[in-house]
Amino acid sequence: MKTLMGYIAGLLFGLGLGISGMTDPARVLGFLDLFGAWDPTLMFVLGGAVVTNFIGYRLAFKRTAPIYGEVFQLPTRQDLDVRLIGGSALFGIGWGLSGYCPGPAFASIAGLSVPLAAMLLAMVAGWFLAKAIPSRT
Repeated sequence: MKTLMGYIAGLLFGLGLGISGMTDPARVLGFLDLFGAWDPTLMFVLGGAVVTNFIGYRLAFKRTAPIYGEVFQLPTRQDLDVRLIGGSALFGIGWGLSGYCPGPAFASIAGLSVPLAAMLLAMVAGWFLAKAIPSRT
């Protein structure tokens, strides 16, 4: 059941990305073009995500345990390290250059193009690189 709920959540996420137009990298690049043809759409999508997440966490933590699990699995680390800062910087650079972040990239895979394929390959390479760099946990 847990896997099914994860699948449904992923489908809803992909549907939301498609409906909001976030699978179009021109929207993201338009948002980053502050002094040109600025497109505020991404700001509203991110704002909606923050509000939804805020309400969802408040509702979830009124429960003693998740519906399809035994305990809530939350991150415990609160320190900032080189891996986190470096990964965040690479994510932002890749997002700014390609107009895709991982969710919209996967949601756009049906319309595979050369820039999308390059971004997906770079992302997968980044996953392997991150695994190769030892963590201090």
